[in-house]
Amino acid sequence: MENFEMNQEIQKKKRIISSAMKDEKADLVLKGGKYLNLFTGELLKGDIAITEGIISGIGSFEGLKEIDARGRIIIPGFIDSHIHLESSLVTPYQFAKAVIPHGTTAVITDPHEIANVMGTDGIDYMLQASEGLPLDIFFVIPSCVPATSFDENHAKLTYKSIEPFFSNPRVLGLGELMDFVGLTEGKTEILEKIVLAEKGQKIIDGHAPDLSGKQLQAYVASGIYSDHECSTYDNALEKLRLGQWIMIREGTAAKNLEALIPLMVPQFSSRLLFATDDKHPNDILNFGHIDLIVRNAIKRGVDPMIAIKIATLNAAQYFGLKNTGAVAPGYRADLLMIESFEGLDIETVIKNGKVVYEHMKTISIGKPVVSEQLVERASSTIRITEPQIKDFQNNSPLGLIGLVKDQIITKNLGKATMIDLPRDILKVAIVERHHATGHIGLGFIKGYGLQTGAVATSIAHDAHNIIVVGTNEKDMVAAVKEIRRIKGGMTIVTNGKAVASLALNIAGLMSTLSLDQVNDKLEDLKGRAHRLGVSYDIDPFMTLSFISLSVIPEVRLLTKGVFDVLTQKYI
Repeated sequence: MENFEMNQEIQKKKRIISSAMKDEKADLVLKGGKYLNLFTGELLKGDIAITEGIISGIGSFEGLKEIDARGRIIIPGFIDSHIHLESSLVTPYQFAKAVIPHGTTAVITDPHEIANVMGTDGIDYMLQASEGLPLDIFFVIPSCVPATSFDENHAKLTYKSIEPFFSNPRVLGLGELMDFVGLTEGKTEILEKIVLAEKGQKIIDGHAPDLSGKQLQAYVASGIYSDHECSTYDNALEKLRLGQWIMIREGTAAKNLEALIPLMVPQFSSRLLFATDDKHPNDILNFGHIDLIVRNAIKRGVDPMIAIKIATLNAAQYFGLKNTGAVAPGYRADLLMIESFEGLDIETVIKNGKVVYEHMKTISIGKPVVSEQLVERASSTIRITEPQIKDFQNNSPLGLIGLVKDQIITKNLGKATMIDLPRDILKVAIVERHHATGHIGLGFIKGYGLQTGAVATSIAHDAHNIIVVGTNEKDMVAAVKEIRRIKGGMTIVTNGKAVASLALNIAGLMSTLSLDQVNDKLEDLKGRAHRLGVSYDIDPFMTLSFISLSVIPEVRLLTKGVFDVLTQKYI
């Protein structure tokens, strides 16, 4: 540390100490409220003094600025322990504007969606696009890009390519290790990344749905600290017993809160975190973010002290954020003012000692600057050969993928030979879009419901090729061409023409529009899809985007055909 920087930090410390000693007024004081002490489990009364963005004292204080907190409860800001920001369909700047009013003051994001599309450039893009926001955006670096060796994505990230990122103070660890099969088989390329993270004393997140027994023990023994894929109490308890932290996930696609409520008791709660994983615009705007999970947990009988601790201090402790997640001297002043635990209405949000949201109004925030080179690369990620109708035709029997209601898992329904609308059998295709290889995987899908036209999106987890489902090949081709024209996004086509589209020109994953604007366009698209026959109990685009996720059983569609995840073979 340079002398000038050292002197600055010393002066800040002196001011904090002086404020605590009441030799000078604090920068800000929250007067007359109660605060939640997560260390002792008490609801206590006292002024909260804040100086240089740090809580300098609790008791009776005067401030240069004071906020009346009488009748209010002060709690720490919420932390999302695992999210892919790309799932919000907007930039980190627009995401921050949307979640700050919900009391979120920090998120830990795994940018593996954009990394699959742009490689390390994608990680650089997200780091630059999230710099300096009044929302701490920390990173875990993607561990599985591509997700498996069967995926065709833009680039393969080795331990050498990700190593430079670990020197960034906002990088906290290695992202969800999805290839648990390769890990338990001891693949060197996976172990290299684990060793790299351990060398830097970084955490390593897990992703091991239903893994159990000796395989789970081997997975944990390799150094995996957490898991967010627990959908049952028994599996979560087994992982807890092995020392893992359990991220209770309640997002848009997967909802595990109800099943894991029994864990939220004193015996287990110290090793629990909250996560959303994927959170779509409509969900954030109409229901909330981490505040929604906390509110619903409390409604289901969870002690508010436990629910809030899971959403704050536990996450900070897991990720090594030593002065974050509590209301106590020396902790960062990332604070929320609420009226009650039951309603959990967020009245005021304070970030680093400054009010960023108050009385239904978000304070204006600066927009990060991304380099022109990265902006250009992010807008040029759709590279495909000219699609032809013949490319989508195949008279041979193809794998039939069965959708499962309210789940992202699928069923292997054998094979089909043709589109059959009365039986709800549609054609589905995935078009490789990173290197213009011309590879197109074909199959059939049952349970989607579309009766006319085609639906397509460039969000297709995790490699993010173009996936399209249709009632005929002509509309499928037109849909792929429209995705290319708008540089990535979502579209609906009937009679060979696009009737509505949402451009996601940042890597085919995100828009520069506001969350409200994106949501309006997306809801219009969903409504149109449902009116064309898509089942009302599924999300037309989210459901489609998971059909290619090669790490979730039973069967998926990849660029070389329908793939059996359990046998690791093409059907």
